[in-house]
Amino acid sequence: MSEREETGTEAETGTDSDTDEVLAEVGPRLRRIRKERGATLAGLSAVTGISVSTLSRLESGLRKPSLELLLPIARAHQVPLDELVGAPPVGDPRIRSKPVVRHGRTHWPLTRQPGGLQAFKVLEPARKLEPEPRTHEGYEWLYVLSGRLRLVLGEHDVVLGPGEAAEFDTRVPHWFGSAGDGPVEFLSLFGPQGERMHVRARPARS
Repeated sequence: MSEREETGTEAETGTDSDTDEVLAEVGPRLRRIRKERGATLAGLSAVTGISVSTLSRLESGLRKPSLELLLPIARAHQVPLDELVGAPPVGDPRIRSKPVVRHGRTHWPLTRQPGGLQAFKVLEPARKLEPEPRTHEGYEWLYVLSGRLRLVLGEHDVVLGPGEAAEFDTRVPHWFGSAGDGPVEFLSLFGPQGERMHVRARPARS
């Protein structure tokens, strides 16, 4: 057997092993979800049209799961299909994404691919900091979810409230943080392309 054939065989074996491992976890997950909802096998059978014996074999691992069986079960439990098969996290910033704390500010990454547009959900605590504008290459978009965000951009000093947004060239000296009267939660998108700043905000109060 050639080196290429050996490598291919090993890869296929690894893939089969991974698939078997995922399928082996489906049964216990089906049982857990059903019991969390207080459903019986008989009740689930009546809703899905799948026999009690088949449902029991699925949960015990004696029956291999298939889309034909999993789709009606997912509908009955009102859960996405990936919750039944244990698909990997999709990066929901509020639920699954791991937060990172930098300089007292908490970031939830919303994108996974390096380079290009990067998105974050950001929580800035209530604190009054002296603005320290800086510059770098790129463009940034800010959208306030809750609280009030102070943005210093060149000669502009503005406050953005919930639903307000700003776009700006980051080569212009800029700084942003809490307006000081409470925490602020906002979305931040940073990338190499975009439009110059336009804001709908009130001047910062001294």
